[in-house]
Amino acid sequence: MFEGEEGFEVVAEATNGSDAISKARVYDPDVVLMDLRMPEMDGVSAIRQMTDLGIPARVLVLTTFDTDSDVLPAIEAGATGYLLKDAPRDELLRAVRSAAAGEAVLSPSVAARLLDQVRQPLKETVSQRELEVLQLVAVGATNREVAEQLFVSEATVKTHLLHIYAKLGVNDRAAAVGAAFEKGLLTPGEGR
Repeated sequence: MFEGEEGFEVVAEATNGSDAISKARVYDPDVVLMDLRMPEMDGVSAIRQMTDLGIPARVLVLTTFDTDSDVLPAIEAGATGYLLKDAPRDELLRAVRSAAAGEAVLSPSVAARLLDQVRQPLKETVSQRELEVLQLVAVGATNREVAEQLFVSEATVKTHLLHIYAKLGVNDRAAAVGAAFEKGLLTPGEGR
């Protein structure tokens, strides 16, 4: 699908998770399309290991599975996005471009499932760690800067942000900060 498409270059193909890690180290791709169910090493383990090794490629899960037990572990492991294999061609191309630009990408059905999973119950309060993430985001810290200051991975910061978005009923960082001020979770000057 990507061969001959302007703006894309397929640098390698892997047959399993271990092979994907090896090839990502050699070819240094911008984006890795990762299946979850593979022989030798599953996709979530491969994503986690790529994150632990500091491989900078953005990982976009492309799979036939969108069950509760698949979605959140992949994102927690460090996946940038999650699409189903039946996604239309244009959606897949757009998703890879978005992932390469550092944006999170979720197919609508996966987003709905993930939101349902983290919203239980929606009235749940923001945790202390999530509040720390919010305070740093409110003063303009990037995910990398938040990760460094809290001694966690960027993937963990992304997971905290997803939980914050769900709990506050928002879709992005700015809205989360605004909602946090509105609800009194943050006060002006906090976090500086």
